[in-house]
Amino acid sequence: MQTRSLHLLEFPKVLRLLAEGAVSEAGAARCLGLAPLDDTARLADEAERLRQWLSWSGETGFALRPFPSLDGLLGALDRPAEMLDLDALWAVFQVLDAAREVREALADAAARWPLLAEAARGPWPAMLWSGLRRCLGPDGNLRDEASPQLFQVRSEIRAIHQRCTVRVKAFIEREVLSQYLQEEFMTVSSDRYVLPFKTSFKNKLPGIIHDYSQTGETCYFEPMFLVELNNELQQLKQEEREAEREVLRLLSGLLRQEREALGAAYDFAAQADVLGAKAAFAARFDARPVEVGPGLPLRLLGARHPLLAASGGGAVPVDLLLEPGQRALVVSGGNAGGKTVALKTLGLGAVMALAALPVCAREGSTLPAWGKFFVLLGDEQSIEDSLSTFTAQIRHLCAAWEAIDERSLVIMDEFGAGTDPSQGAALAQAVVDGFLDKGSWLAVATHFPALKAYALSRERVRAASVLFDPRTKRPLYHLAYDQVGASQALDVAREHGLPEHLLARAQQYMLLDGSDTSAVLERLNALAVEREGELAALRAEQDKLRERRARLQERFEAQRRRLLEDIQGRSREIMRAWREDKLGRKQAMKELAELRREAGGEAEAPAPEGAPGPLEFEAVVLGGRYRHLGLGKSGSAAALDERKRQVKLDLGGVSVWARPADLAPEERPAASGPRAVSVPAGSGGATPVLDLRGVRAEEAEGQVCRFLDGAVLSGLSGVEIVHGRGTGALRKEVHRILRAFPAVDGFALAPEDRGGDGMTIVELK
Repeated sequence: MQTRSLHLLEFPKVLRLLAEGAVSEAGAARCLGLAPLDDTARLADEAERLRQWLSWSGETGFALRPFPSLDGLLGALDRPAEMLDLDALWAVFQVLDAAREVREALADAAARWPLLAEAARGPWPAMLWSGLRRCLGPDGNLRDEASPQLFQVRSEIRAIHQRCTVRVKAFIEREVLSQYLQEEFMTVSSDRYVLPFKTSFKNKLPGIIHDYSQTGETCYFEPMFLVELNNELQQLKQEEREAEREVLRLLSGLLRQEREALGAAYDFAAQADVLGAKAAFAARFDARPVEVGPGLPLRLLGARHPLLAASGGGAVPVDLLLEPGQRALVVSGGNAGGKTVALKTLGLGAVMALAALPVCAREGSTLPAWGKFFVLLGDEQSIEDSLSTFTAQIRHLCAAWEAIDERSLVIMDEFGAGTDPSQGAALAQAVVDGFLDKGSWLAVATHFPALKAYALSRERVRAASVLFDPRTKRPLYHLAYDQVGASQALDVAREHGLPEHLLARAQQYMLLDGSDTSAVLERLNALAVEREGELAALRAEQDKLRERRARLQERFEAQRRRLLEDIQGRSREIMRAWREDKLGRKQAMKELAELRREAGGEAEAPAPEGAPGPLEFEAVVLGGRYRHLGLGKSGSAAALDERKRQVKLDLGGVSVWARPADLAPEERPAASGPRAVSVPAGSGGATPVLDLRGVRAEEAEGQVCRFLDGAVLSGLSGVEIVHGRGTGALRKEVHRILRAFPAVDGFALAPEDRGGDGMTIVELK
């Protein structure tokens, strides 16, 4: 990747904008070090990690706390004899605490954000973290409990302080020293307990003067009776320092022992900071990851230059598009119309996408998997190197020519300028031909009429023109495709104050030369502006319809959930009343049937022609299989009651008396398509089963939802769904539906002897 090209596209400035969103020095440094990736697999992985972070942080609102840099500290660990000080250990604690917060927040993210959860399961310095938590307090100092020796010596120091306080108070009262004291309290000077005496009374008592205040009015006086206690205190202070050094030595040893795990945790926290900075950049500039891959088209929708957006002046979105088979985009049109900005936006957006950064473009944008960038922008002349504009362009082109291939994007602004226009235009066409022969991609801005005609006549080249307002001649900063635009040099010169008589003379020269095509091009520009307005209105209408459909879908889902929850609650109440003998079986079945009718489970429409009527008592055969319409379960006819004209149905060990009208003969399911059957489930009776084998994944949702609704209305506690093994797509779709279904309490794959991963067992609430 050419460093010069990245600087011409102002990629380092974008990285500085990105680094502003980091909360740590380490994260900011990593942001500034980002570069386009050559490995497409790694790029896809980084882009997916960013998508998952945006989704996860958007749902949870997680924000990483600031933490210090450990770069210098980790280097100091190479010196074995060096003991880390308290500040260094406190910095390690802050880093690990920040990393711990991210790890714990991602603990349950494996189902929806697997890449983030996998990173959170990296190495962890458990012993070091435990030691730091025990030894360091919330203020960054060592706790008393850091070691038994430290606890004992600090306890003795506190005891001496209490003894000194008591003795000083008694001494002041006994000797009536209040008049000698500047302030009535004991203080510390030179690490010894002293009394603040007025300087005029410093010779009234025997003792030691340690220091004077800045004004000289107070001397810090150590009475003789405190000398022995202060000496003992100094001894204890020395022991305290030795105990603290021992704790620091122990923690330093743990840090060296788990250096690799510490480095991994530090890198995890820094990478989380980079992802957080990318998320902040995406929120600030309405940016998002762009799909990059071999064979994908150049399709940047509503692309904006982030530096223009950051400047506060606003950036007009522009669509940068090539049709399948096209490799070059030639942009023409007036000066200051946005040609160079469009080229920079394309190049910068591509570099950002290849660096796994969010790009300022709309959803649906795609880019080819470019690996190299060659950029020729602006005036390349150099007085020091004796290079003219044209010579500098040729030198840079020759230096990169051999390295350019089919994975290269070449951006050229006004190539061929600075020499004879006819020769420059011919050379520009030849260079574009050469790049196309190499299979590379190009974006070119030009004023050459010959190159404009070239763009309209070549199959692999697409022409585009920047648009101007037909009335005011002001630039609109939009691109109109498959047409060319006039340079409008005279209009720009007029706008910037060139005398009118010079402009009139220039117009006469153009007429004499026979090259004035401005009227035709202005008409094309006006038509293009009109078309762009119509397309914008259509897009706005599409967006409104899409939003309306989303709102209606959301409202429908909410109403469906409420209705389902209401029916489930009422059915549970009916079943509870039946179990508690508050409701007879017949009445319970009647109310459940009424619920089904309310929910649409039994349509009150005339039966189709040829459909069988209610089952007659005389048609029931002992041992025959019948389905109980109210319970939704099947069993065999075990006995018949002639007097009551009822059938005793054996439901897998549970017997139920039922009227023939409540039963239906069990029919063999069709040979193909989804089918609900009942299979033995151990000794506990029959469990309803939905067989989806042969059903496409996108068609499964309606079948599964209807099956689960019926199971809930029947008061079942569990069902089984057979989806087969196959590619696993149907199983994934079924599990997605089950996770979203409100009445599902849990689900798991069946044991291997009952189908394994070809069947899912579902528990209902």
